[in-house]
Amino acid sequence: MKIISWNVNGIRAVHNKGLFLPFMEKYKPDVLCLQETKAQQAQSEVDLPDYEEYWNSAERPGYSGTAIFSKIKPLSVVLGVPDKIAKKYNLKDKHGDANAEGRVIMAEFAKCYVVSVYTPNSKDDLSRIPLRHKQWDPAFLEYMKTLEKKKPVIFCGDLNVAHTADDLANPKPNVGKKGFTNEERGGIDNMIKAGFIDTFRMFRQGNGHYTWWSHFANSRARNVGWRIDYIFVSKVLKSKIKKALIYASAMGSDHCPVAVEITI
Repeated sequence: MKIISWNVNGIRAVHNKGLFLPFMEKYKPDVLCLQETKAQQAQSEVDLPDYEEYWNSAERPGYSGTAIFSKIKPLSVVLGVPDKIAKKYNLKDKHGDANAEGRVIMAEFAKCYVVSVYTPNSKDDLSRIPLRHKQWDPAFLEYMKTLEKKKPVIFCGDLNVAHTADDLANPKPNVGKKGFTNEERGGIDNMIKAGFIDTFRMFRQGNGHYTWWSHFANSRARNVGWRIDYIFVSKVLKSKIKKALIYASAMGSDHCPVAVEITI
């Protein structure tokens, strides 16, 4: 099974550039997890007859949103963080209700769960750090651990954080800034402590491997980027991961897709 995750930064924009369908034809994922779709399903002109489509769009138009496109029909699909967990952590702040922003979608398959997640951005002034650190990250991790009690979990998406200094081109000037604070990085630490595996780091160490680039200063061409898009799996799936890839040459968004190939 090939699973690809991609923050498309607007599915309509990528499609209108003529880049989405050729990407799908070239890489042929079995399951595609999208983030930042910025659209309702009815607004998308993408036509993929081989895929089932499931969308969790934000209540706010043109904002956020996740989706899963799958060649395999899921047993069930759940939108958002389940109410019990969302209420426990109160996923609201002055910016709004994070659980109404279309940030999580889960598809259940026979042998695993696949989850697409778009973690809230902490914002330049770090005003969403409290939500991120005290509410969202713990709630999302609890959700993943709850699912894992039933069957293995694969979760992927834009986690809006570079975990270590190797995950961004310029770590020193970015310490304490959005995407590289101790609070955000600690969220990934907690995922790893809970037993989830960062699949890319199973195969490649060191820096130079990025998934997002600023639009400024020709950053992408110079590969001055950040690795903020991940695919994590339950520990029991570690031996089944055959490849973990970053498709840095795939254009259309300020993020590039990431992928795993798994025997399951």
